[in-house]
Amino acid sequence: MKYLFIYLLFPLFATAQIDRVEPPFWWQGMKNKKLKVLLYGKDVSKYDVKAQGMNLVSIEEVENKNYLFLNFDLTNQKAGNFKINLIEGKKTKNTFRYEIKRRNRNFDFSSFDSSDVVYLLMPDRFANGNPLNDSHPDLKDKLNRSDKDGRHGGDLEGIIKNLDYIEELGVTAIWSTPLCEDNDPSVSYHTYGQSDLYRIDPRYGSNQDYKRLATSLHKRGMKLIMDYVTNHWGTQHWMVKDPPTKDWIHYFEEYTNTNHRKEIHSDPYASIIDKKELLKGWFVPTMADLNQSQPKLLNYLIQNAIWWIEFAGIDGFRVDTFPYNNTKPMIEWLEAIRLEYPTFNIVGEGWMYNSIHLSYWQENSPIAAIQGFNSKLPSVKDFALYNAFTKAFSERDEYWEHGMTRIYKTLQNDFLYPNINNVLIFAENHDTNRINDSYPEFKSYKRIMAALMTLRGIPQIYYGSEIRMTGKKENGDGDIRRDFPGGWISDKKSAFNEKERTPVQKSYFNFTKKLINWRRTKSVIHTGKTLHYVPENDVYVYFRYSEKSCVMVIINNSPKKQNLSLDRFHEGIAGRTNGYEIISEKQINLAKNLEVSPETAYIIELQ
Repeated sequence: MKYLFIYLLFPLFATAQIDRVEPPFWWQGMKNKKLKVLLYGKDVSKYDVKAQGMNLVSIEEVENKNYLFLNFDLTNQKAGNFKINLIEGKKTKNTFRYEIKRRNRNFDFSSFDSSDVVYLLMPDRFANGNPLNDSHPDLKDKLNRSDKDGRHGGDLEGIIKNLDYIEELGVTAIWSTPLCEDNDPSVSYHTYGQSDLYRIDPRYGSNQDYKRLATSLHKRGMKLIMDYVTNHWGTQHWMVKDPPTKDWIHYFEEYTNTNHRKEIHSDPYASIIDKKELLKGWFVPTMADLNQSQPKLLNYLIQNAIWWIEFAGIDGFRVDTFPYNNTKPMIEWLEAIRLEYPTFNIVGEGWMYNSIHLSYWQENSPIAAIQGFNSKLPSVKDFALYNAFTKAFSERDEYWEHGMTRIYKTLQNDFLYPNINNVLIFAENHDTNRINDSYPEFKSYKRIMAALMTLRGIPQIYYGSEIRMTGKKENGDGDIRRDFPGGWISDKKSAFNEKERTPVQKSYFNFTKKLINWRRTKSVIHTGKTLHYVPENDVYVYFRYSEKSCVMVIINNSPKKQNLSLDRFHEGIAGRTNGYEIISEKQINLAKNLEVSPETAYIIELQ
């Protein structure tokens, strides 16, 4: 059967066709006692439904007769397998079992936060742990590693087999791009055009493999973040091909693309047509735009998200294209998830470079409150800081606008955020140029990583940059999503193996490992306050401090040696006379002056 793991449809006898039951099972003890089960099959709406051992409150038909929605009240519901009968007249045409499971009492939701370093990877390009699943007879896009936009065969088994490498690097959370089935005929490897939300793409593995990844990470004290897409499904999704209702998907008389103008939400002068194109336009022609305002669709997305959290034990969501969604139903989506899991962290992607518009999307935003809006979204991705990173380290600050001043000015806007420690910070991701292409020199990489690992927020790095992988967006997305060397049996050398790394790979890996592992134990970096100084001569100095600890960071972006008068920084140094520089592992005298080498970062633990 196609859904051997998911579906418990094994009918006792059947003449009525049932192709899908979603959610495929549920749990007792949820705070929300309502459950809506979708039945899909040819003309399934003509049948009456009787449930044994479950409180079936009502049955809903929709305009598409291939659907039925069953509403259950799970108050006082016992765990077990229960019969559900489809009846026509006096005859039972199909009987199948629906399972209500016991919840895992030991399930610990320690969600990701500023104590973590997140490792973003693309499963298809990371490692091929099981070559037998590289293609699948039911799915259109087949293995073609010679095509940079084709499927290369990376999978969940490849991630699991290389967890030692990831753990050694020091990262504490993995964010994987989507893993649910994507049946697009081409370029399906990124999996953002999903065709089945209850099934891990079999070219990656199974639902059980995904659960095994989460369990394996938890045993190591690490976390798993799921990439969740609420804005669109692929046009190959079975509910896009045969939608339950006409308003399930947004349609125009002619194909209309989204205008991508996310700032429209907070624009006081935005026009109705612009809002419509943002929210209802399609992201690309192969991704159908979902109508979250359709109550049954919204409920479907809520239950699916909760199902994955409960089933796999994941620790957080990264939500793709968050501002492209209808805001009111997305607030309901967030509230429903956090009702069940109050500390569950969710970070939304909103690609905007202005801190005002970005801060608008974090819950309890004072900027959004002016317009009476509260997103209820715990975390946002700091694209403003990313934008500063893309330019700052190759510029010289000649006019107090460039170089380190870009980062300084970005942090000056932190008062706009209600919880600045809970923003995701990064210098690159799967949609951008790789930093090692933008900044090819090791000394630049070291300055970037020093800043990323000491600034406020939750740092995220991109797979392979720690061994100097490169890639340019202008050469196509496939170029910034190259295969990790050693992830395939045919690879001549493996960067997963220390002995097989080149000298350059060793330098990058060892530096990154040292910095991240240092950060792991430094609560002053995780939650400490920030004190910074106006950059002079393209030297940026800031302190991360708490009552017990203080770290001084000096980033000399200048090609010249700089002699700093430490009297200027007496507020941060606060009478301390010595420090330990963690990169060079040298003691630093903080008496009066400090000579800083060109294009160098110092991270000094004050003593």
